[in-house]
Amino acid sequence: MSWRNSNTTWGSLSRVIHWLSAITIISLFALGLWMVDLTYYDSWYRRTPHIHKSIGLLLFFITLFRLMWLWLTIKPAPLQEHTKIEQILAKVTHGILYLLLFSLMLSGYFISTADGRAIEVFNWFEVSAVFPGIEGQEDIAGKIHYTVAISLIVVVSVHALAAIKHHIIDKDNTLKRMLGLS
Repeated sequence: MSWRNSNTTWGSLSRVIHWLSAITIISLFALGLWMVDLTYYDSWYRRTPHIHKSIGLLLFFITLFRLMWLWLTIKPAPLQEHTKIEQILAKVTHGILYLLLFSLMLSGYFISTADGRAIEVFNWFEVSAVFPGIEGQEDIAGKIHYTVAISLIVVVSVHALAAIKHHIIDKDNTLKRMLGLS
């Protein structure tokens, strides 16, 4: 199996990024829900936001790379058994996933930099605050972040269910192509 995409299947690089992103998104969602209930005296109170922000920013860079890779490389052709409406729904769903993902990351950035401090990514490097001090920035961005996170998980779930439907009901290679089994 090649690391590059072909006309018929996704390459190793695309598959690894896809599954790493999926696991990361679900993990960050769970971590985010858990961390907002931590109290000041909890030992994870300071550590968890640092981990959440660091992984979120790394996912941002990986997602930028992923989009660049998709733009530069060939994509597998839709399966012949997919109807036009399924092909359109797939494109729209992927577009919505990316829109929600970037909205989530930007709102997280605005929450984290509202006080003007940079975000330290695992103490490896910093991402500076560009627009600090907007009135109500942290609260507004927080509401957006929460709403978009819920929306993203809903769309991710629909995406996963569609892949399972293709595999179990339609018995086509949609899921197998992303697993590297076709």
